[in-house]
Amino acid sequence: MSSPTELGPSPLAQGDLQISVAEARARIAARLSPIGGVERLALAEALGRVLAEDVISPIDVPAHDNSAMDGFAFRGVELLPEGDSRFRVAGAVMAGDAAPPAVAPGECLRIMTGAVMPPGLDTVVPLELCREEGGVLSVPAGSLRPGENRRRQGEDLARGRPALARGRVLRPADLGLAASLGLTELPVIPKLKVALFSTGNELRDAGQPLDAGCIYDSNRHSLAAALRRLGVVEVIDLGLVRDEPAALQATLERALREADVVLTSGGVSMGDADYTRDLLTRHGEVAFWKVAMRPGRPFAFGSLRRPTGDGPAWLFALPGNPVAALVTFYAFAQEALWQLAGASRAPAPRLQARSATAIRKRPGRTEFQRALVEPAADGSGWQVRPTGSQGAGILRSMSEANALLVLGHEQGSVAAGEMVEVWLFDGLV
Repeated sequence: MSSPTELGPSPLAQGDLQISVAEARARIAARLSPIGGVERLALAEALGRVLAEDVISPIDVPAHDNSAMDGFAFRGVELLPEGDSRFRVAGAVMAGDAAPPAVAPGECLRIMTGAVMPPGLDTVVPLELCREEGGVLSVPAGSLRPGENRRRQGEDLARGRPALARGRVLRPADLGLAASLGLTELPVIPKLKVALFSTGNELRDAGQPLDAGCIYDSNRHSLAAALRRLGVVEVIDLGLVRDEPAALQATLERALREADVVLTSGGVSMGDADYTRDLLTRHGEVAFWKVAMRPGRPFAFGSLRRPTGDGPAWLFALPGNPVAALVTFYAFAQEALWQLAGASRAPAPRLQARSATAIRKRPGRTEFQRALVEPAADGSGWQVRPTGSQGAGILRSMSEANALLVLGHEQGSVAAGEMVEVWLFDGLV
């Protein structure tokens, strides 16, 4: 794992330079490596976790040649090129029968899906392609080729071959595959520990009296939910922290003792009460403080020294406005957390859709607009339109959206009907 000093000097020392979204993403990815470690979990508990080691198949799958469907099994060489091929039905073989009977030339067996192929038989005709009368099977010429509808031993997975690769985020089909190999547990990477807190004297927890000039804290709830939905994170909720040096210092020290990642919201702008900036620079190296984006310009990333002397705790300091906090989480923190968790997961899908409206935008920053993607009324594909007000503090329009409409750094205003990039929430959250 990288050490804190490998980040190099903070641009803050040279005057708070602003970098692009692409550069910020690249800087973050270049500095992170997985936390490592292994724990073993029962299959029922492993969904969504990251596989810590390759899983090697201990058996062939399938374990024997078997029928791919219900029908009749016979020797493919006995199919006639013209007219009906006829076979005497000599019995039946069911799925689970250990020793199917042998048959003589010109004979066949009724067979069920998954049943072991009898010795010497290599072809199965589906029930709907043949007829049986008086114990005689008739197969029309050209209805199938020799060898069809037989699954070969080891066809899906051969013994000794990798079944699941290290770094895979385990999905339902993966757990089924592991069970088909006779496995009862899997090695996974331990969950990342992420310390989460919000800063601001004006914040109150839901359920508390709302004093004059104060607001309820929504960020911890939305960010904690986004973290938990990843499936690879243990959230350490450190609550609300006042913009006071002693309170911030105590909270940060606890976070560095307990967590791999420190995720904050608020306190990274240029306000007079933003002590967080000074505190963070005393505890480590902050790679950058500003990103050319809207919303989310005041965003910080860096490494912080842990009192244990282990590798660094990674800092993601998000803006305080509710939408900006979520947008920067999706744009920067989410993929970084997958990387730290050791996942080889593909990036979230980026799609193209037709803008239903004209959108004003100036080059020189990336803009993320809350938007709704839906089928175009004329059936011409997908279209996207912004949802309501795009102010950084208006969470309702984020709740009503199903995607982020992303306008690139050098992109200017968009005309109605123009194709634009969208990040679907189903791919993000």
